[in-house]
Formats: sequence, structure tokens, C-alpha cells
Amino acid sequence: MAHDKEDKKHAQPRYSNFINGKFVDVTGEALEVRNPANGRLLGYVPASDAKTVADAVAAANAAQGEWEKLPAIQRAGYLRKISAGIRARRDEFARTIVEEQGKVQPLAEVEVDFAADYFDYIAEWARRLEGEVLTSDRVNETILLLRKPLGTVAGILPWNFPFFMIARKVGPALLTGNTIVIKPSEETPINAHKFAELVAETDLPPGVFNLVSGTGAVCGQALTESPKVDMVTFTGSVQTGIRIMETAARNLTRVNLELGGKAPAIVLADADLDLAAKAIHASRVINAGQVCNCAERVYVEKSVYEALLEKLKVLFAATRYGDPSEDRTLDMGPLINQAAVDRIAKMVEQAKTEGANVVVGGKVNDQKTGFHYTPTLLSDVTSDMDVMKRETFGAVLPVMAVSGLDEAIALSNDSEYGLTSSIYSTNINSILKATRELKFGETYVNRENFEAMQGFHAGRRKSGIGGADGKHGLYEFTETHVVYMQGQV
Repeated sequence: MAHDKEDKKHAQPRYSNFINGKFVDVTGEALEVRNPANGRLLGYVPASDAKTVADAVAAANAAQGEWEKLPAIQRAGYLRKISAGIRARRDEFARTIVEEQGKVQPLAEVEVDFAADYFDYIAEWARRLEGEVLTSDRVNETILLLRKPLGTVAGILPWNFPFFMIARKVGPALLTGNTIVIKPSEETPINAHKFAELVAETDLPPGVFNLVSGTGAVCGQALTESPKVDMVTFTGSVQTGIRIMETAARNLTRVNLELGGKAPAIVLADADLDLAAKAIHASRVINAGQVCNCAERVYVEKSVYEALLEKLKVLFAATRYGDPSEDRTLDMGPLINQAAVDRIAKMVEQAKTEGANVVVGGKVNDQKTGFHYTPTLLSDVTSDMDVMKRETFGAVLPVMAVSGLDEAIALSNDSEYGLTSSIYSTNINSILKATRELKFGETYVNRENFEAMQGFHAGRRKSGIGGADGKHGLYEFTETHVVYMQGQV
């Protein structure tokens, strides 16, 4: 992809790390950040080394004790200040997400609003953090189970929802008394640096929130191998999650991992096919298909296979894509980089070789600037094809006919992933059977795949360890302390 000529004419901003309440310049190499829709240079961020990461962790360690002593309601007050700051700079944050991630404008605005709402929601838990009082076997003894912060958390962010993931990791960590070091993806770091600017404008104590940019191989590695980090929370690929877990294991550091998915959508003959087609299409093209919990494969009863396929064909053919910074009405923007284009093109070509039929799309669009692969609908697929087993992470949807619900459930569960699933039916018995037998962290019924902040977003098998959101996600950032309180007789 050709670089914008303006790169040579105009100096682009250089962002700094945020450590111990101050912006810290890093000498040496910097990482370029470019718009995936048009190649335009957006700025530079530090390529932090291990020493810089150690400084950030040390600042977080030093601040944690006093931060923990604050009542939770006071810590919540800082989260509300952050939320207010996000709302005040909504347009700036949304524009940054559009430019560096390629997200369409309406979805970028939803992401910013959801992040602000998330900080407010987590703040509401300040008076709801609970321990337990347990019955003792001894006379005149009370057993207390307390919840306490872990200490210092390392948050490693993905590039597909980069701004919301700041909220998902920072909010729960800070409310429960932890301090945090955030490392954004090298693909989309600018929104995180702008978030640090917002934090700097508040009176959040120094060291409670820290930000370091850099590569996963250096910056991410230094965070995960640090003996001074008490938990690593990561959202991203299975392969990277495995490496993080291996590295963290050397210090027995706790991990919280949200990884990949291959979400099945089951459509039964009694389903509202218009609703199913619209919801599945929305779940596949949102963010150019770069969402771990959205529909990646469809199992539809044979009697309505052709009817559903025709409805999906119309929707996929009408999907508009391009540069979202030029047109806010698009359905989707570009893929994140050339590697993503190449990976998806290879998967579709392999599916064609194995007998799949391309109903819509199936090609790289080199007529548009940026990293675009046409929205693609595949028919005549079989369960043993790679495109039905491996995560695509792009707007490619394979549709397979099945004999009924039992076969659909069996094929859905025959996967190394276990994040989300969905079913479309008007029969309550079929729905209840699916929710009993599907082995996934989430099941969506007659709706698109998108979680609520008060739920619990967690996967099974290679889709991750632990989870996020709601009470259960909040408690992931705590550990228990049991007190045996023996009274005097």
C-alpha cells in the first residue's frame, strides 16, 4: 500500500509513555502508526525496552499500597472523572479509532460511549464489593472471607476494540485497589496515548495508571516475565495467549486470557429467517469481521438452507465497505494489515480447492486503497474444511446444511474454541436443549452476538481462561483472604 505523500511534507506527532504520572520520552527507535484504510502516517509511539517497562512496573508497585488504602467509593470517584473526560472528548477519541483501526464512524462512537458507560458501571460496584461470613466448627469463632486486590496488573490490549479494552481492564483493576500498566497493540496505540492525556488531566495519584508502548516481543515480553507483576490480563490471539501463559508460568503469575473464537450460529427450520439472516450478517461484517465473539460458521436445517442462503446472499452483496474516514455510512472498513488480507485470501482459496462454492465475494479488492477483502459468503462447505474449524477473523461466512438440532450441536461443540454461540428458533424446547448442550461461554438466542457489561464474557477450551464483565469479571482482579477470628470465652 502506497504511503500518503503528505508524510514527507508534514511532521507527525510523537507520543510519549506515561509513567508515574508523567509523560516520559524514550530515545531510540519509534514505531510508525498508519491508517489501514489509506496508508496515511498518523504518528509515532515509543518502542519501549525492558528497562522502560521495569520503570513503569516499579511505579505501579510503589503506588499500590496507598491506592489500596483508599475506600472503594473514593477510587470509584476517579473512575467517574475518567468517564466524564471520555464523554467530553468523544469526537476526538472516535475519530482516532476510525483513523488508526479502520472502524466505521458509528461503531467507533459506540465504542467510546460504551467505554465511558463501562467506567461508570464499574464505579457503581464500590459499595457492592462483598466478602463472606462463614460458620465455624469452633465455639465463639467467626470466619471471614475478605476480597483484596492482587497488586499490580499488566493489561495487554488488542487492536480490534482498543479503546473499550482500556476500560475493561483499567476500570475493574483500579476499583478493586490494584494499580496497572497498560500496553496497547502496536497496530492501534494512539487512542491509548490520548487516554493517558485524559488521565493526566485528572488528579489520579501518580503510578496508579501507567502506559508503555512497544512491540509484543520486547515490551509485552518484559511485562509478562516480570516477577513484580501480579496478574497479566490479555485479549488477543490463541498463539500469543499461549506464549504469555508460558512466560507468566515461570513466576506463577496469574493470567486472565480472552482469546479466539469460532462462533457457530444454528438456524432451525422454525426460525424467523429474516431476523436470522440480518443478525448473522451483522455479526459477520461488524468491524470487517475482526471480532472474536461474532458468528464465524452457520449450521442451518436442510429444509430452509436455500432460503437462508438467498437472504444472506442479498445482504452480503449489498455490504458497503471502503475508507470510513471518507464515508460514515459504510457497513465496514478495512482489515488491519496486509497479513490479515493474505491469511483470509489463503483460507478462502483453500476452501474453494476443497469444494466450497463462493456465493458472494471471495477476492482481494485491489481497486480500493487499503487492506480490503470482499465480504464473502460460502456454500457447499463441510465440517472438515479449515474454514469451518479455524478462526477466520474476517468477513467470510461459511454456511452448512445439517439434518437437525442434534447434528448442529455436535458440530458446534467439535471445536478447539468455546467463546460464543447462537441459535435461531421459535421453539422454546429447542432453545433450552441448545443452551444445555452447547459447550460455550455464551449463547445468544435470536439476536446478534454482542455481550452486555453486566454479563460475564468468558470462553472455554482455547478461547481463554477467566473472564470479564459483571460481578464475576470484577472479582477476577481480587484474591481471597480468610480470617479465623476466635473470640475469648
